[in-house]
Amino acid sequence: KHSVFVPLSVLPMSWLWGGNSLCFPFNLDVRHPRLFTGPPEAEFGYSVLQHVGGGQRWMLVGAPWDGPSGDRRGDVYRCSIGGGHNASCAKGHLGDFQLGNSSHPAVNMHLGMSLLETNGDGGFMACAPLWSRACGSSVFSSGICARVDASFRPQGSLAPTAQRCPTYMDVVIVLDGSNSIYPWSEVQTFLRRLVGRLFIDPEQIQVGLVQYGERPVHEWSLGDFRTKEEVVRAARSLRRREGRETRTAQAIMVSQGDPSSFLREIRALASDPDERYFFNVTDEAALTDIVDALGDRIFGLEGSHGENESAFGLEMSEIGFSIHQLKDGVLFGMVGAYDWGGSVLWLEEGRRLFPPRTALEDEFPSALQNHAAYLVFPTKSTYLRSPFLFSGGLHHPTPPQIGSYFGSELCPLDTDRDGTTDVLLVAAPMFLGPHNKETGRVYVYVVGQQSLLMLQGTLQPELPQDARFGFAMAALPDLNQDGFADVAVGAPLEDGHQGALYLYHGTQSGVRPHPAQRIAAASMPQALSYFGRSVDGRLDLDGDDLVDVAVGAHGAAILLSSQPIVRVAPSLDVKPPHVSVVQRDCRRRGQEAACLTATLCFHVTSHTPGRWDRRFSIRFSAALDEWMSGARAAFDGSGQRLSPRQLQLSVGTVTCERLFFHVLDTSDYLRPVALTVTFALDNTTKPGPVLEEGSPTSLQKLVPFSKDCGPDNECVTDLVLQASMDIRELRLSRPLPLLCLQRDGAVKVECSLPSLHARLCSVGHPVFQAGAKVTFLLEFEFSCAVLLSQVLVRLAASSSSLERSRTLQDNTVQTSAYVQYEPHLLFSSESTLHRYEVHPYRTLPVGPGPEFKTTLRVQNLGCYVVSGLTISALLPAVAQGGHYFLSLSQIITRNASCTVHNLTEPPGTPVQPEELQYTGRLNQSNSRCQVVKCHLGQLAKGSEVSVGLLRLSLIWQCLIIFFFLLQLGFFARKKVPKDEKRDDRPQQ
Repeated sequence: KHSVFVPLSVLPMSWLWGGNSLCFPFNLDVRHPRLFTGPPEAEFGYSVLQHVGGGQRWMLVGAPWDGPSGDRRGDVYRCSIGGGHNASCAKGHLGDFQLGNSSHPAVNMHLGMSLLETNGDGGFMACAPLWSRACGSSVFSSGICARVDASFRPQGSLAPTAQRCPTYMDVVIVLDGSNSIYPWSEVQTFLRRLVGRLFIDPEQIQVGLVQYGERPVHEWSLGDFRTKEEVVRAARSLRRREGRETRTAQAIMVSQGDPSSFLREIRALASDPDERYFFNVTDEAALTDIVDALGDRIFGLEGSHGENESAFGLEMSEIGFSIHQLKDGVLFGMVGAYDWGGSVLWLEEGRRLFPPRTALEDEFPSALQNHAAYLVFPTKSTYLRSPFLFSGGLHHPTPPQIGSYFGSELCPLDTDRDGTTDVLLVAAPMFLGPHNKETGRVYVYVVGQQSLLMLQGTLQPELPQDARFGFAMAALPDLNQDGFADVAVGAPLEDGHQGALYLYHGTQSGVRPHPAQRIAAASMPQALSYFGRSVDGRLDLDGDDLVDVAVGAHGAAILLSSQPIVRVAPSLDVKPPHVSVVQRDCRRRGQEAACLTATLCFHVTSHTPGRWDRRFSIRFSAALDEWMSGARAAFDGSGQRLSPRQLQLSVGTVTCERLFFHVLDTSDYLRPVALTVTFALDNTTKPGPVLEEGSPTSLQKLVPFSKDCGPDNECVTDLVLQASMDIRELRLSRPLPLLCLQRDGAVKVECSLPSLHARLCSVGHPVFQAGAKVTFLLEFEFSCAVLLSQVLVRLAASSSSLERSRTLQDNTVQTSAYVQYEPHLLFSSESTLHRYEVHPYRTLPVGPGPEFKTTLRVQNLGCYVVSGLTISALLPAVAQGGHYFLSLSQIITRNASCTVHNLTEPPGTPVQPEELQYTGRLNQSNSRCQVVKCHLGQLAKGSEVSVGLLRLSLIWQCLIIFFFLLQLGFFARKKVPKDEKRDDRPQQ
């Protein structure tokens, strides 16, 4: 049991859970939406309501602009859920029914702007907040809501703020028809103009006329005429009576004459104040001058009256813009009540309750006018008592933005579903965000003690774009099965007015600040606009016992089914649990390999009730060492990655799949082999469940390498290191220090450079087998940077395995050798002799010939300073017969001292004159030479020294000089053939 194993660390088998990647989307199915379309010009989709009635499931869609131009009565469409994914909707024709007790059909009432499911009777309520009735010259929009039964027929209406017209009165004219009234045509004109100013209608003014002369005559009885035209015709044909009779009543008196006694009596009969209801005329012609003022006095009772002034109370309440079902009644919002100050009204079986104007004026002082405020009633009150007012400034770090429509949409949320409101969401859909974009914002208030609201935070879209986030909100049941109610928020202007819907999950203390799902209309299969303008999600409409969500758009309504939630717990087991770096138990791709088997299992559980298919599919893929570029492991029959596979799972069962892979390269044993599996639910072909929030979508198994060191997993080794120094050749390197390593190829050796004067070599990686041997040959080259007299080499062998102390003495070897350095000198010479021409047939010049210079140069190319150098030069000077042809005339030098010695001895074999042309070189062997010796000074590294020798030629020896030049290569030699007659003249 002797081996070497050097792991960086031993990692236990483990798996790493992948993060949750299911934020977008979660469990609203956007791949298979149900689309219902209607007329866009009718604003189909302005409101939506989930409805169950008559044993069927419906989605009701409001179209408040339904109808011809000028008479937008509105209507409600009902869409059958069983009609397929893209079904049409049937018009309910609710706008054709007469609503209220008015005898005149209402126009432009916009029925369907709000819809409400009623309690337990299978019916619903549709509201028309702009339902109006004409009273005199004014039109009062009090609003009305129609009760519709399970058969989709109106069963009455609710108009709790509708009042009888202020002009609802009986006007009886007592007319003097005696002969004193003249001309009678002026009286007839007066009557026609007077009744022409009255709003004669069974629901407004009825006119009667009594004419008296000698006896009273009932000319017109109340109810004889239903229209103004009928009364005008009757006034035109009225005949005068004779006689005189006076009837005292509360009336407006018009009398001729000015007797003081009569004036007192007439003033007593007229209503107070006299200045408004008493008119005194001088003659019949003056009657036409007071017709307009008289008509205003008669029906100028519009609105509610205080002291000397009129104001609107509930006449313009416009109920039905918002409506909420309570356990003991219905709560209406009255946005136009009290001169559009707004209020609420509770109605239950004919009883109604609303805060009086004075109560609201106390809660809304003048300083709060035109500021954001909203009314919230006690969350646990059985009956509506006194309301609590929460203005935008209470418990708010900063006031709501002016113009943001703060409070235009409210959504109470019972997060823990105990029947008590825990959170109130207040929308400001026109809140201006970054870059002046109408992003919108929703404020989240927590209902604290004593029903006080504390701001918890805000919800808003992430991107700075026009969104109107919060235009619609709806409380939803627990969609994600965590025990807390959820909420949906619409943003109909997002993505260029295509729209989006946000889903937020509730918590124990409020609402999560980040959306669990964002459903963009741009991702829908159909082209939509203003998606998210309305939303409702309370019921199961598709029959799977899971709550669905209805969303309105422009000309469309979409039903999104919620999906069941499953938890998939993956597990991964590998056999054998480690990779052996020594043993190879199989062959793959023609190589020995370590083969392993991974078992991948999925355990599925779910807490979602209902009738849904518990069987579903997942797609998974696997990878080995996915972060590494080189593959040391691969799947059998595949590569480093396994192509995606499909696996059928079922709730409550465990399903497993085996994966076979192998490891070829164990050199990187320091890092374990990583097997990574990723998976996702496969809902591409049909709707299916979604993974629970927090469920893993990937897992990783780390498979370590094994030492194979017996049961105790402890390796014991005995390393032996031997070394010797053999100096075969001395070499000097270039300036960089190098280490050359030669080895045999039986064992893998890899070396690194931890420092300038050290090498670290891995031997037999990853395992140096027991009994193995490796031989190194280390070659050293020395540098000029450091000159040492001795080289010391220390070798040490170590391993990660355990080695007993008694065998450690042979793990270290130290050896040395002395070092001697040789100089590196370069010797060169050059001459200035270029050409010298001799003319044998001319007169020879008198005196010496030209001077020649020879330069001797010595360069130190070594690493250190050299001293004690001597140059010895032998210069040919005397030719055959003792004649001088070159004579040393001068020595030029620096950093050197030179001396000239005697001529050398004559050569042993003299050279004949006729043989000089065939002599290649003159030297000590064939001539006598002058001897020059120069002692050089200290020669530094990289420096040089030169010696210049000047020699003078003698003219009478020019022939000898010629041959000297010849041997220097300045003239070409020509061989004369033996059969050619030899010429005595020298060759040029």
